[in-house]
Amino acid sequence: MTNVNGSLDLAFAENDTFKPLAAKLRPKSLAEYEGQEHILAKGMPLPLAIEQGKVHSIIFWGPPGTGKTTIAEIIANHANADIERVSAVTSGIKEIRQAIDNAKDRAIHQQRRTVLFVDEVHRFNKSQQDAFLPHIEDGTIIFIGATTENPAFELNQAILSRARVYTLKKLSEENLNNVLARALNYQKENSKVAVEVSVETKKQLIALANGDARRLLNLLENCLEISPTIDNKQILNKEQLIQIAGNKIALYDKGGDAFYDLISAFHKSVRGSNPDAALYWYARILTGGGDALYVARRLLAIASEDIGNADPRAMQLAINAWDTFQRVGPSEGERAIAQAAVYMALAPKSNAVYSAFSQAKVLAKATSDLDVPIHLKNSTSAITKELGHGSEYRYAHDETGGFAAGENYFPEDIANTVLYQPTDRGLEKQLRDKLNYLNQLDQQSANRRYD
Repeated sequence: MTNVNGSLDLAFAENDTFKPLAAKLRPKSLAEYEGQEHILAKGMPLPLAIEQGKVHSIIFWGPPGTGKTTIAEIIANHANADIERVSAVTSGIKEIRQAIDNAKDRAIHQQRRTVLFVDEVHRFNKSQQDAFLPHIEDGTIIFIGATTENPAFELNQAILSRARVYTLKKLSEENLNNVLARALNYQKENSKVAVEVSVETKKQLIALANGDARRLLNLLENCLEISPTIDNKQILNKEQLIQIAGNKIALYDKGGDAFYDLISAFHKSVRGSNPDAALYWYARILTGGGDALYVARRLLAIASEDIGNADPRAMQLAINAWDTFQRVGPSEGERAIAQAAVYMALAPKSNAVYSAFSQAKVLAKATSDLDVPIHLKNSTSAITKELGHGSEYRYAHDETGGFAAGENYFPEDIANTVLYQPTDRGLEKQLRDKLNYLNQLDQQSANRRYD
């Protein structure tokens, strides 16, 4: 494997001494790879292609530390190819051309293929991305791009049309536990020092890693560096983790309870219509190392649970804030989520839909044996039509005002059920007035079902 200058120091490359723990433990095969079961489970198309060495151009989209670079290296190994690495953070057209020249030279003189791995590919502009296209087309390179941003927004359509996009997910707690166990075993075998980590400290390490294997291993390595060795043993504890992680440990103290306490305080502040407190708790979550998108998801829940039809725009604003974060990244994205939090704190509140739906689920479970009324059944054939399915159904569009006054859409046994009771706040006041008007028409109708 070479860099874009073809001058990698092989002696250094073969010496693991100076490599960080994450590099030492980088998986060399799919069997060692942890996570991404949704695309790498046995028998799925991608692992089959990798194992057979029949790989195509690929874009890996996912959060940091989820294994994008590692999969690229595994692909190169199975394809019996060399790998050229280009980072959009530090490289430009010159480095791209050098990597392509290396690939051409390798193909002509060594009859070997080249995987061109482009990290942070979304940071390249349109002309830089276009530079890859002819070499993808003629097979000079197997193109693999890695991005933390949505490729649909950040990459040229020409690139996307030539590459398969795979979405990588944050590693699960089980995945991270496996990575941690492998790291501890590696330390024991290579340093001849046993490492003991309490269950509580393991939980906090995994929580702080937040789905990022590289972050987990970096935290572990930092803790090992400050932990004394006594009788060929190192004991990692919470105090050492606090030294390394600083105030971020506060979020994950007490087995994670503190984090959920902060989220609870944020939710209750928005529900209680206090934008200042909502911003404060949101900032506390971020300061402690929390994920802004977790707050965005909570805002989406608040939009339906606490605001509902009092202001239906709240749900769209929550989606927009989430989308903004994914498009532009944390700096501007965190602010968009703050904007949504302030809006929702000041929006009119109603849990009428939340309450109605909860009651509907209970009622549905209790009355699941009730048949659909015959006038609501679908007449799909001559037989069902003869059975009376759909007979006497009143088509609302043919009725005065588009409303079939007196019609009933429940089974007769629960014909008078009322679930949704809108409030007098925000848009829901208009919905309440409309519902009251329709109920009045039903009561006055001479053509009431079940009477």
